[in-house]
Amino acid sequence: MLQRIALIRFNRLSTLLAALAVAVMALALPSTPAFSDGRPGGNKHSGQFIFRFDTFGDEALWTDTLRLHEVIQSSVSPRTALLVGLKVDAAALPPNFLARSDLDDPATTVELIRRNAVVGLVGKVEDGRLTSVGTTCAICHSTVDNSVAPGIGERLDGWPNLDLNPGVIIALSPVLTASQKAVYNSWGAGRYDPRFNIDGINGPVVIPPAYGLRDVPFETFSGDGKISYWNNYVAVTQMGGHGSFSDPRLGIDIVQTPDLVVPKLPALLAYQLSLPVPPPPTGSVNQAAAQRGQALFNGPARCGTCHTPPTYTDVQNGPNADTPLLHEPAETGLDPVYAQRSATQKYRTTPLRALWQHPPYFHDGSAATLLDVVNHYDTHFALGLSPAEKFDLVEFLKSL
Repeated sequence: MLQRIALIRFNRLSTLLAALAVAVMALALPSTPAFSDGRPGGNKHSGQFIFRFDTFGDEALWTDTLRLHEVIQSSVSPRTALLVGLKVDAAALPPNFLARSDLDDPATTVELIRRNAVVGLVGKVEDGRLTSVGTTCAICHSTVDNSVAPGIGERLDGWPNLDLNPGVIIALSPVLTASQKAVYNSWGAGRYDPRFNIDGINGPVVIPPAYGLRDVPFETFSGDGKISYWNNYVAVTQMGGHGSFSDPRLGIDIVQTPDLVVPKLPALLAYQLSLPVPPPPTGSVNQAAAQRGQALFNGPARCGTCHTPPTYTDVQNGPNADTPLLHEPAETGLDPVYAQRSATQKYRTTPLRALWQHPPYFHDGSAATLLDVVNHYDTHFALGLSPAEKFDLVEFLKSL
């Protein structure tokens, strides 16, 4: 099991590599104050710093076990990295850095890592050589606004990076077998399986947003635990952080001292809860149709029965604060396989926030558009919606 855990975590580091690839043109980038190790200034105990720069000691996995640093050093140019969807923080680079650099040279990637310019990737560089790498929460749950160039710009924390192709990146590891690489190559961009290294079943899910979590206590698709539960699970079992995580329901009992994860969970949670929901782009919603759609949503379409405003979920309506309200897969008409792999074997009602920003939809990405979502429930619940009503519902969903 530990070997598989190591392989999956490698996926995350590799994805970070890809971010280096933002490889583009001669644009002036602002410089910012930094620590002596190159990280942008900030309080290392703050939730923002933890989210962006804390690896929880996961270098033991990504460097010692998966040898990702070797792959980056020898074979990953910025241009190559860009193809797998990694992002670059413009604020971490000096003016005209990219214009003056060879974007087809892995040495440029190493320099980007040294400057902490790859979102979600932290590395140590000595005499021009990358000697270690680690991942952070931001690798999957941050992107950039593309204000400088595609893949390069200001950080957008909490936004899922749906351009990432973690499986393809993992498959670069020199320690993987051909059969393992085949599994990872099957995942696709924006998808990751946080249980494959636990149960050996291949079933990736869409990387979800980490914004808009306030008043949504159970964040995962299957409601296994509260937000800090999932942060702990991911940090230890997926990122390879040096900490402890136990859940008898899943047969997991990992104890490591010192624990570099649990003491940081409160600050990390506070930062996540502060991340706002991004509003829809100006002019992207037909407001008249959205008003009609809202009436349908809370009325004849019965969506509001489970997607209860203002959070648009009913997960918090369980018998007590520690027990979520969950639904059998058959209630929703969704694929039951992922639920069966979870601790609860059920699904949580997804909180609806900034739906315009993160297609595809459902845990498995089986709905490419919001119209596909509406059509699914129209069929499953025999609602009999007209094309005009479906249009109105979509416009309302886009407005959330």
